[in-house]
Amino acid sequence: MDLESVADELYGLPPGEFVAARGRHVAAARTAKEPALARQIAALRKPTLAAWAGNLLVRSAPDQVDALQRLGEGLRAAQDRLAGDRLRELTRQRNALVAELAREARRLAAEAGQPVGDAVQHEVETTLHAVLADPDAAREWAAGRLAKPLTTRPGFPGTATTAPAPTSSRRPARKRHLKLVEDPAKARAEELTRARREAKAAEREALDQDKALRRDELQRDRAESRLEEATARVADLTEQLRSAERAESDAREALTHARRTLTATTRATRESRRAADRAAAKVTDLESEPDP
Repeated sequence: MDLESVADELYGLPPGEFVAARGRHVAAARTAKEPALARQIAALRKPTLAAWAGNLLVRSAPDQVDALQRLGEGLRAAQDRLAGDRLRELTRQRNALVAELAREARRLAAEAGQPVGDAVQHEVETTLHAVLADPDAAREWAAGRLAKPLTTRPGFPGTATTAPAPTSSRRPARKRHLKLVEDPAKARAEELTRARREAKAAEREALDQDKALRRDELQRDRAESRLEEATARVADLTEQLRSAERAESDAREALTHARRTLTATTRATRESRRAADRAAAKVTDLESEPDP
């Protein structure tokens, strides 16, 4: 037993079976006197539904996985070369393939007895976009052992930022007319300033959301760690209980055997005593008879 094979097995299981199976492997590693391996196995995190669905997709549709990885490579290359037409075409392919794969992951999850909803499907799409944008994320996903959905790092090639829609203006008609004859360079500069301001606001909001996400993930991770420790402890105590029960059974069997042996020995001792008494009585009788 090694960590790679155990992890590969665990992350291929439905989420509901993960904790119990991990506990069994932890107990087995401890029984095999491999405490370091037991700790490594206990540290494996139970996957979220979205992560499990992503793993299921990797394991069930390797051809589509390869197609997505090739598309990601093309997108990153096009981004680096600023190939506009090619980038737009690849982006269209990306959106279509991501949507198709997310639906496939949802279908596979339902077939595996674990239906998922729109929120989980959206998290799968988020993971797939991260795979397209980040080669490290692609390698992590392709291993089929995600514990939580992947997210795209801000500013990474392949990410898309949506700016807020411009607010309609109700200026008088004369002012709208004057706006049309303004200096184009000045208008473009003002537009660029607004866009930068909106981008900064969006970035601040994204950072706030990232902080909230990290805080919530930390709380969840702590709760999962407590559960994992308790599960490992239960598995350890269960193994100790089984060992004690086996020892008790062996002791009972030994006691039963000893009692049977004692009964037989007692019976033989009594028979020997009675035979000795009879022999002694015969000697006494013979000694008491007069000489002829």
